[in-house]
Amino acid sequence: MGVECTHFLFVKIKKRMVSNINNRKVAPNNVNDDLFNEKIPFREVLVINANGEQLGVMSKKEALDIAYKQNLDLLCVAPKARPAVCKVLDYGRYHFEQQKKAKEAKRKQHVVEVKSLRLSPIIDTHDFETKVRQTSKWIEAGMKVKIDMRFRGRLITRLEVGRKIMNDFIEAMSEVAVVEKKPSMEGNTMSTVLAPKKK
Repeated sequence: MGVECTHFLFVKIKKRMVSNINNRKVAPNNVNDDLFNEKIPFREVLVINANGEQLGVMSKKEALDIAYKQNLDLLCVAPKARPAVCKVLDYGRYHFEQQKKAKEAKRKQHVVEVKSLRLSPIIDTHDFETKVRQTSKWIEAGMKVKIDMRFRGRLITRLEVGRKIMNDFIEAMSEVAVVEKKPSMEGNTMSTVLAPKKK
């Protein structure tokens, strides 16, 4: 009975080892939607070898055998093609390179911060100049600035005065900023967006 049990365990371990060899996969934390090796759902595929040469249409089993014999993987690079196109490659290396490219692209993305500033249709000269200086600092730092002017209650009667103040503010910023969004009314608020001038 002990010999039979030992034999059973040996066969089970041997099968697991063969399965691991014939189904090369990346680590579990690299889960993604790529169709590779046993994940490929197509019965027949057009195969491209590691040198970029077409090997022709064959069954998935034949294609996997070619990849495994070279200790490589089979990746479906064009699943919507008929037949689907698969390439023989080192999937671990391919996946690493794709992650590296994605990180590099994300690093190069330049996210522009948008600051908010509020003007009043009854603003005094000192406050106006203070807000111009603050906006200039933001613009020179590469930020955009959204400027709002709210007309509450009776202040709506000062709409034209408010529009002039907004235009004067834009003019005061003209050396360092451009108008990305022209002044417009949204409810009881007039708003505009300024962006840094391209150097």
